[in-house]
Amino acid sequence: MTRGVVLAVCLGPGGIPKHPVEEALVEQLGLVGDRHRFQRHGGADRAVCLFAIEDYRTLKADGVPCDAPGTFGENLLTAGLDLAALRPGDRLLVGEELLLEIHDVRAPCGTLKKLDPRFPELMVGRSGFVCRVVRGGLVRAGLPIALAAASD
Repeated sequence: MTRGVVLAVCLGPGGIPKHPVEEALVEQLGLVGDRHRFQRHGGADRAVCLFAIEDYRTLKADGVPCDAPGTFGENLLTAGLDLAALRPGDRLLVGEELLLEIHDVRAPCGTLKKLDPRFPELMVGRSGFVCRVVRGGLVRAGLPIALAAASD
């Protein structure tokens, strides 16, 4: 079973970086208070962006400056999820109430070029996921994340 933990919850006014907050309410269109500079960056199918600390580490090893949560515009920075095992349609239970469904692999975009001119190509294969909100709720660092049972 895939299990992990939320390391950080991040919001922003649009663009990158986003900034860590103590907690956030997640509704159908994403985290309350989070904004997107471009319409295609949000919406019901892209309501929550997940990114893994494991990918932060590999990008940092490639020389990308990424010391703070939210650097890549993610809403939830995670640790411990078996990313290779996750697929679109998988559901993730965050804490006891928040239920997310992976919609797709996050397509890295040109906005990331301000971090490193090798983006977005450098991020391919380690860009995270965009998710739908099946059931909203509060999210904060420290909450467990688990692959949900089919009945959830």
